[in-house]
Formats: sequence, C-alpha cells, structure tokens
Amino acid sequence: TPMYFFLLNLSLIDLGSISTTLPKAMANSLWDNRAISYQGCAAQVFLLVFFTLAEFYVLTVMAYDRYVAFCKSLHYGTLLGSRACVHMAAAAWGSVFLHAVLHT
Repeated sequence: TPMYFFLLNLSLIDLGSISTTLPKAMANSLWDNRAISYQGCAAQVFLLVFFTLAEFYVLTVMAYDRYVAFCKSLHYGTLLGSRACVHMAAAAWGSVFLHAVLHT
C-alpha cells in the first residue's frame, strides 16, 4: 500500500540523517579532536540539508496521500496507484537533491 511505501522512504531518510553527523561527533568525542576538513564539512552540510529537506518533502507527500484517502476515498485507487506514488517519491527525492546542491 502507498502508506507503507512512504513509511519506508521516511525510515530510510531517518537512517541517513542520523548517519550524517553521529559518526563524526562520536569520533570527535573519543579522540578529543575537533578538526574537520573542508570536504568533510561540505559533505556533512550537503547530507544534512538533503535528509532534512527530504523528510519535509516526503511528509508532505504522505499528507497528500492521507488527504486523498480520507476526502476522496472512492477515487483513491485511481488517483494514487503504485505508479503515482513512485512518481511523487521520485519527484520529492529529485527536487531535494537539486535544493541541497544549491545550498551547499
């Protein structure tokens, strides 16, 4: 069902989001080192912006899915088939990538 597809996307985003900053923070606290390279900083900023915006975009798509499920329940199967859900998720991921590239 579409809800589980979007929940899968959301869980992948959460996994990527925590994997962006936590390893470096743990290494810094373990070795008492606060230095980071320019490339490492740029990568962290890009990934943090990417996953934060991806969460907002996927939550927006999920809200639209729930709107259609509640308000247009008789047309739900025709409006939100598996193909439409994949297109909405791909549009969200693609626009997030472009947005993150522009902000990094």
